Amino acid sequence: MDLFSLKMRASQNKGRQSTHISGAEKIVRSNEIYQETTSLLRRALTRPLGEADFINIKLERTADDEIIYLNALPVQTVEVTHVEEGLQEAQKRLEQLGALTNERILDLLLQAPAMRGAMILDIDTLTRLEPDQTRGVRATYMDKVKQCSSINYLDKNHFEEALVLATKVAHAPNIIGEICISDDPDYVTGYVASKKFGYVRITKLKHFGSHLGGRIFLYKQTEGTLQDTIRYLQEQKVLVQFEQSPKPNKWAKIDESLEQLKNLNLYRTTKEIHSAADPHVLYNKQQVAMMASNNYLNFANDERVKAYALSVGQTFGIGSGGSRLTTGTTTVHNTLEQKLAVFKGTEDALVFNSGYVANVGIISALCSKDDVIFSDELNHASIIDGCKMSQAQIVVYKHNDMQDLEEKVRQHAGCRGLIVSDAVFSMDGDIVHLPELLRIANQYELFSMIDEAHSTGVLGQTGRGICEHFGLTQKPDILMGTLSKALGGEGGFVCGEKRLIEFLKNKARSFIFSTSLSPVTMASSIAALTLLMEEESKQVQKLQQNIRYFNACLARHGIHTRSETAIFPIIIGDEKKAMHISETLLEQGYYISAIRYPTVAKGSARLRIALMADHTQQQLDDVASSIGQLVKEI
Repeated sequence: MDLFSLKMRASQNKGRQSTHISGAEKIVRSNEIYQETTSLLRRALTRPLGEADFINIKLERTADDEIIYLNALPVQTVEVTHVEEGLQEAQKRLEQLGALTNERILDLLLQAPAMRGAMILDIDTLTRLEPDQTRGVRATYMDKVKQCSSINYLDKNHFEEALVLATKVAHAPNIIGEICISDDPDYVTGYVASKKFGYVRITKLKHFGSHLGGRIFLYKQTEGTLQDTIRYLQEQKVLVQFEQSPKPNKWAKIDESLEQLKNLNLYRTTKEIHSAADPHVLYNKQQVAMMASNNYLNFANDERVKAYALSVGQTFGIGSGGSRLTTGTTTVHNTLEQKLAVFKGTEDALVFNSGYVANVGIISALCSKDDVIFSDELNHASIIDGCKMSQAQIVVYKHNDMQDLEEKVRQHAGCRGLIVSDAVFSMDGDIVHLPELLRIANQYELFSMIDEAHSTGVLGQTGRGICEHFGLTQKPDILMGTLSKALGGEGGFVCGEKRLIEFLKNKARSFIFSTSLSPVTMASSIAALTLLMEEESKQVQKLQQNIRYFNACLARHGIHTRSETAIFPIIIGDEKKAMHISETLLEQGYYISAIRYPTVAKGSARLRIALMADHTQQQLDDVASSIGQLVKEI
């Protein structure tokens, strides 16, 4: 079968200067060209160094007799605890190569300007030998001998790609060794390599988040000329055989990923709470004010809700015993769905096991590869995942920007599709411009879908949500929501026309293939919904009063954040600082979560405050004062 050399180069333009941000080499069979090219394009568009302005893909036919086959260098991993120790380990390997001025070599590596290629450095004189010192010399035309047919579209396998390159370079005439640090800010492992001692991975050669990176080929004249060396590096086609599959440790990728998260202040842990969800909870043997819960109306621990759920449990048991389409539909399930439809003013409703499961199931059932989905750039992860699973074309529009949405809809005029948005955005607390979104959807014959997870029980005079908030009689085609926020229970739901609900019962895989929620869980939502509908929404009014009061509290203490919803984001920016403030507040008796990447964009870490109807004004005054003081100190 024909072979082809496939190269990708991606760069970013900053004024008149072009900066290299990604590159990769492949040698592929003809039947792999499409998949491998797609993989490289996606990789070029998702690099942590920035967005590409220019991507070049080069494909060349290659004859098998032009290829040299090499066995991969033997691999050794040196675990170090800090960068300084890693640099000392690198110096030891350079000494083995006869580099008496190894500290100077490391200085050159760490201080070198960004180049597309590598330095060629005379190991005896430390003279740079590459003809163009602004570009360096690239080792190209190389790949590993494929041991399986799988292709990873997004992940870069630093280890395998580096081992391939190091193996080729080590066999170049006059090259006695190589030292490399990746310029990927999230990858700190570097290496020193040579035929003498193999490929030595050193687990820390720079600090996390650093864009520092470089590569030096160490040259010692033994055979041929410098031009022979450069010709081999740049033109000789090489396939590297991993005789023993390069698996330094099957847990290495997981361990390295966890270490990266810790160093970037993105590592997450659970906090064990020893009491029911309430405005005050027991945490670490102390009572703290809960300022981070989505239990907005405090129904999760309401005595009436608990009593009704327990009584239903006595009759129906604690489990359903099957999926909804087999044995998992009880009178309780149907009652809740009927009540949800009445509450939202729609023909019918359907309950899913969670809000995430609902969004994934609804979107992937409604849309396919022939459709276009228009999705707000700050939509919840469950919406994003549902869009991806549908295989539809995804068009992301600027956050809550209806002009940008309409412009993008016009570009796809005549296409079948869906506009989907959060009602209240879970990390920013702002509200979708629903009337204009509905106008666009109706004008261009697109389905409209709104996720009411954080608006049900919060917006509108009686807590009926986004449509009541805007005083609309017309509703979105698909109203999705959750039972786990203001209603205090568990599950997700969708409300709409009966034909929509019947379609989802038959097509939504996350509904069809899940064991149904417990009758006890369904009963808790029935009780909470009944309280919301029959008590003239007293809890909703208390919550909305707290929202208005907390806006004033924050303003008094110099915090420039306003919200019409129960969600108040206090933007800190730096992940470490956000974590520090969150931990300090917890010590002071306030449980407030620090939200970080990937939930929000890098550099936009925040405190996310979630108000409850039963928070007192004194609590709100006190927490605003504490936050104001801590923010001033950073």
